[in-house]
Amino acid sequence: MKKKELLLLIILSFLLLVLSLSLGLVKKAQIYLTEALGQPANIVVDAAIDQGQINPLWQALAQGGEEKNPFTSVINETAALKPKYIRIDHIYDYYDVVKRRNGQLVFNWTQLDQVVNQILQTGARPFFSLSYMPLAIAQNNEITNPPVNWDEWVTVVRETIQHYSGRRQRNLQNVIYEVWNEPDLFGGWKIGYGKDYRLLYKYAVIGANQATNVNPFKIGGPATAAPYQAWVDEFLDYTKANGLRIDFYSWHRYSLAPKEFLDDLNRIDSWLFRNAGYSLDKYITEWGSASTNSSYHDTYFDAAHAVAVIRQLIQRANWAFVFEAKDGLSPEGKKYWGRWGLLTHEKAGPIEKKPKYHALQLLNQMTGKRLRLEGEGTWVTGFATKNDHQIKIILANFDKEEFHYERVPITINHLENGNYTYRENYLNGLEKKSTESITDKTLKKEISLTPNNVVVIELIKI
Repeated sequence: MKKKELLLLIILSFLLLVLSLSLGLVKKAQIYLTEALGQPANIVVDAAIDQGQINPLWQALAQGGEEKNPFTSVINETAALKPKYIRIDHIYDYYDVVKRRNGQLVFNWTQLDQVVNQILQTGARPFFSLSYMPLAIAQNNEITNPPVNWDEWVTVVRETIQHYSGRRQRNLQNVIYEVWNEPDLFGGWKIGYGKDYRLLYKYAVIGANQATNVNPFKIGGPATAAPYQAWVDEFLDYTKANGLRIDFYSWHRYSLAPKEFLDDLNRIDSWLFRNAGYSLDKYITEWGSASTNSSYHDTYFDAAHAVAVIRQLIQRANWAFVFEAKDGLSPEGKKYWGRWGLLTHEKAGPIEKKPKYHALQLLNQMTGKRLRLEGEGTWVTGFATKNDHQIKIILANFDKEEFHYERVPITINHLENGNYTYRENYLNGLEKKSTESITDKTLKKEISLTPNNVVVIELIKI
């Protein structure tokens, strides 16, 4: 009996060994196949070629309609990201702003002011999505419908801008107002027929123009769920024909492919150019990897994706509003449930910062002027900046399959000779530091990037 058991154990051990070796060979084959189908990076930065100032377009956050007061417990964490703007929607249907009393519209800003005050505490300015239709004026008591009387929509928008931008009221500078949120989805608005978004925009602008003694502000739209040519051509034709102010053009995009964000910009630029709208600011007022709940949002996947997307957008878009700042509360009370937030919800346990939050902190290091960077690959992309005697390179190894590992050669040319402090700061917490002596105006290094990791390389003249 013992001999049989021993024999069986030997056989099982042999089979496990064969299986292990087989899996190893399969993994190697996958690596070779992956390498064969893509281009590895070979990063070369020219420290002498200035490509213009970097605008930190990622310092813009959006918060969805998860709850009335989403920032109460996360003001400090949000402030640490240095946001310039925070976008909120549902301002009319969540915060009881507009009521009808004795046949007249009356306004109560108390609840909405609480959220705006929290935004200001983070150091950001408010960005209002003028949505949705107040029940007091909406057709059939439906918040995605047009108003019964367009003049009352004029009044609502005028009073909103008067309250926040008015010098005798909140007296806020450079507030941005966006007409509606995803009108193509929320309300089924169209261009030129049915529920015509052009009318919604027209009467909003009339209201904006009626606001008096106000600080500078911007108004625009249409904040569609994706870019559509008709929503550029026919919309801009209408604004021009009717002399309507439009300060920016906005849209949303959710996609796993970073280059799709650049494709959007290229299409929109061509459409705007044909419609004499080439000087308009361009805002992506919601963006991310997936528009639905996904495990991506809780992992390094979204962190690397964010950096890879920003690489496509820098110096092309004015603002890109990360969606969203904080998770809504899971119905089951889970801390991680695939929600979009950079931060977990406080009622699910101590607030935690997700990897994407830390990726934005790495991006915040990328200040100054852009330097020419060449040699990006299929997976590893990034950009470089120079600020005084400090050069920084941010690289993301974004792989949708969450598999690709890469060793990346780094060359920085046209440096001043001398001693430098060299650092590598990785998203996963790894840090490396050394002192480098440059004698031929060139630094050569090699780094290792695991799947969906991000690194900031820093070179400072001593």
